[in-house]
Parts: sequence; C-alpha cells; structure tokens
Amino acid sequence: MNTSELNRFIVVLIYGSLVLLSLLKLSNPLKVNRKANFWFGIFLFLWSSFWLDEILTLVKGTQVDVQSIIPVQIIQFLTPVMFYFSVLFYTNPSFKFKISDLKYFILPVIFWINILLQRFGGFEDQTFFNYVFIGLILFQAIFYTALSYFTIQKHKKRIQQFSANTEGINLNWLEYITIIIFIINIVYVVYNLSYDSKALNFFINGAFLLVIYSVGYYSLKQKEIYPLEEKQREELISIDEDQETEEVKKKLISDEELIRIKTQLEDIMNRQKPYLDSELNLIRLSEMLSVSTHHLSYVINTGFKKNFFQYVNEYRIGYAKKLLKDSQSKLSILGIAYESGFNSKTSFNTTFKKLTGQTPSEYKNGSDL
Repeated sequence: MNTSELNRFIVVLIYGSLVLLSLLKLSNPLKVNRKANFWFGIFLFLWSSFWLDEILTLVKGTQVDVQSIIPVQIIQFLTPVMFYFSVLFYTNPSFKFKISDLKYFILPVIFWINILLQRFGGFEDQTFFNYVFIGLILFQAIFYTALSYFTIQKHKKRIQQFSANTEGINLNWLEYITIIIFIINIVYVVYNLSYDSKALNFFINGAFLLVIYSVGYYSLKQKEIYPLEEKQREELISIDEDQETEEVKKKLISDEELIRIKTQLEDIMNRQKPYLDSELNLIRLSEMLSVSTHHLSYVINTGFKKNFFQYVNEYRIGYAKKLLKDSQSKLSILGIAYESGFNSKTSFNTTFKKLTGQTPSEYKNGSDL
C-alpha cells in the first residue's frame, strides 16, 4: 500500500469517525452535559464536511469538489463558532444566548460577503478576495482558539471555588485538543500558501485522525461537571460571578457571623474529617454547617484567604503526611492518596508537590531517615 492509498484509507476513517461521534454526541445516550454535547455534535458534523469531497471522489471514481459549493463553504465557516458554543456550555450549562451574542457571527458574515463578491461581483482580479479568504480563516482560527482557551482557564478557576477534586471536570482534554487543532490548521494553511498541499495531506490527515480518536475517547468519558439540580447549579455558577465584581468587597455577613462560621467549620474539619470524602464539595460542606453556599464560600475566601480547593486539600495533605510518616503503615502511595480523600494518584502527587515542594515519595523517604 503506497502513501496515496494509505491516505485515502485514513480519510475514510476520519470521515466515518467524525460522523459516528457526531451522532453519539447529538443523541447523548448517557444524558450528560446535554447542551454542550449538542453543540459539540454539530461542530463534529461540520468538521467532517471538510473531508466530504474526498469521500465522494472515492465513491464516484471521479473528482468531486464539494467545498467549492457556496452553501457548503458558508456552513463550514461556522465550524469554529459551533466549537466555541460547546465550550461555553461545558463551562456554563446555564448559559443563555442574548442579542449581544450575534457578535460571534460577524466574521462569518464578512466571509460570506467575500465569497459572494468573489463569485458574482464580476471582478477579473481575484487576488484581493483570495487574500481576504485566507486571512479570515487564519484570524478566525486564532480568535476562537484564544476565546475557547481563556474560557476554559476561567472555568478551571471557577470549579476551585466549589470542588476539591477537579480532575475529570477541569476540561483539560478540551484545552489540549483546542491547541493541537489550532497548530495543525496553521501548519496546513501556511503550507498551502507555499507548497503543494497534496504532499502534506497524508501527514496532516494522520495527525487529525489521532486527534479525532482522542476527542472521541475523552469527550465520551466526560462526566457531568455541575449538579443536575438547577438551583444548586445556579448557586455555584453565581459564586464565581460574584467574586469577579466589586460586590465581593462588601460584607456578605457580619464579622461576628464570619468568626462563628469559621470556628464551626474548623471544628467540623478537625473532628468529623469530611475532607476524607473524595466527593466532598461546597454544597455538601455547606449542608453540614447549615449555611448557604455563598456564605461558606465567603468565609473560606475572606476568613482563610483561600478558595475551596486550596482549603480542603491542605487538610488532605496534612492527613497524608501523617500516614507517610507512620512507619507501621503498609499503605502504598496510591492507598494513602485514596485514604486522604484524593481520587487519583496524579492529583495527589500534583497537589502534594505544590503544597510541600516534594513528591509524596520524597517526603516519605525523607521521613525515614
């Protein structure tokens, strides 16, 4: 099998995988992240259309150029927009579209006008329109990659306000895939401008196939990020919004009440050790104290100068250090991680290193000396 035949085989795998994955996300049999999966499914379906002409060429046996059809080009340019919408709903399932969100269609409209002028404007010299075409593709790739990246970064900070174990809900996979797709697209466009694009097809398609399989694996693994109960979800999301406004500087509760809740919280953490529960979150802890999530978050942020993630994990690391120093303990590092409230060895090692400057193994070996 030569390179050309192998490339055609890869194209079939790419198109089939994207269409199948799109249908899985749209049907969403597990009923998780419903809105996000809907938009992500549309993104995947539009993404698959970039290989449609090669698929039809293989089926018909003659060259088919679907991407030269204006409606197809118009729809394809919406692909990054659909991806960004999915990121919005992964990071905020309560997001609602407003009139102001029409701004996301400014670039597609400019692109459509450029296509119509290029096709029907009667201009003999198409150079300007070709440059605008390439420029818009590059700019949109940069714009929506940056927008998606910063939205995910904001999400990572938000979940630390209510979750002590962020692994599995931090959307790392979406962040990495965003960057990788952006790099591949830039390489492809730049190569198109300078060299014969067909020579790169095999390598680009191979890279895309690996990315698509990664997308399939991690997107299907993605669990529900926020509580299904709407009131709880709204509370958690609004905590983050409150802390980004000037209102956070105002007192939510009196100093006396803050001290009372702070003392009660420390007492519960030391006596009942709720931090050993790997599923502990702000909602569960607030229920134990019989206070609102907003007030508890305010107490942790203001009274301890930490977010929920930092506050709980300091207790977990303190407990883990005792187990690591215990010469009679036969627990492995992984066992200690689970006993301390972490749900994976990776998150345990990362948090331990960040708080102590050492890995758990280094700390344990140092304790044995």
